[in-house]
Amino acid sequence: MSTPPAAATSPKSEKSPAKNTAKSPSKSPSKSPPQHAQVNVGDTGILEPTHWQQLAEEENANADDDAHSLSEESLASSTDSVSSSIFEYRKLHGRTYHREIGSSQYWAANDERQSELLDINHHCLTLGIGGKTHLAPLDTEKITKALDIGTGTECNSRRALTFGRDFADEYPNVEVIGTDVSPIQPSWVPPNLQFEIEDCTQEWTFAPDSADYIHIRWLIGSIPDWYKFFREAYKTCKPGGWVESFEPSGIITSDDDTVKESSALGQWGKLFIEGAKKLGVSFSIYEEELQRKAMEAAGFVDIQQFEYKTPIGGWPKDPALKELGQFGKLAFLADPEGFVLFVANTIGWTESEIHVFLAHARREIHSGKHHPYYKQRVVWGRKPEE
Repeated sequence: MSTPPAAATSPKSEKSPAKNTAKSPSKSPSKSPPQHAQVNVGDTGILEPTHWQQLAEEENANADDDAHSLSEESLASSTDSVSSSIFEYRKLHGRTYHREIGSSQYWAANDERQSELLDINHHCLTLGIGGKTHLAPLDTEKITKALDIGTGTECNSRRALTFGRDFADEYPNVEVIGTDVSPIQPSWVPPNLQFEIEDCTQEWTFAPDSADYIHIRWLIGSIPDWYKFFREAYKTCKPGGWVESFEPSGIITSDDDTVKESSALGQWGKLFIEGAKKLGVSFSIYEEELQRKAMEAAGFVDIQQFEYKTPIGGWPKDPALKELGQFGKLAFLADPEGFVLFVANTIGWTESEIHVFLAHARREIHSGKHHPYYKQRVVWGRKPEE
């Protein structure tokens, strides 16, 4: 196992920043594109999608002969068609998404390409918390049943297999149930891991007081009412059991101003926040501290949290953070289309405009001139004993 970031080994109560602050180098790149400094943004803070094509044309006109143009890069990154056998999912721009069940309308793709991202992201999350599967202090002598809410779909069931397999190895006598709104039928699972169809935005179908541990990860942008969600978790959790929630910030930023507001990376979070208004969900869970607030309102006690930064790229000097950043970069580049296509479509962007925007984001990451990161927060709380 690689050495985790120092702060990842000592979770803090309250919301104190993690020690693995991933400080960006104090010296900024020599110049930012002049267009970035001069553009105007609207009330939403989102640049018009035509800006990215215009910027691409200007940059391509000044590019070196041996440099790849943004047009070439966007074409090279075009998505492949998905197997027609996945007929029960919605399709958009050649990608598949959860079918709508009840109020569930998840924004990320659920196909094989997205599963590769989830595989890498699972490793990032594990590195971020010191190589552990959880931070909640589970009683190994008492735990018999665990739930993984929003585990993944038939196509991207790797997330279920990664977390479920690791958790099942650690707790071989625990029954682990993964839930999702779509059918999950992977070819192989650990013997103590099973799946059920469950829309976690509705009333849960599990018996009250039935789970010792409820694991929740990256449901950002998929829960219309977090207070209702954690009330259902409270109802399902056994007295003395734990609920643990892992959620990221949707904002990509930097400590040294190398991620400008008008850069593609700087626009990333704004795009999701605006799209969330159309979907009736929130991409500001981290900023609004919804995990902790909703847990407290539901009745959980002994609530603790751990925060850390996930670099995107190997720019940190600290070896552990550098490793985390390298995997963060791999995760980002694995399938940004699967993240952006649906949300950008809701605010009126065309497929070509989306691909040009993402080509700029890729170029910024590959350039090494930017030191981006996003924040993550893990919150866990206990249901009081009766």
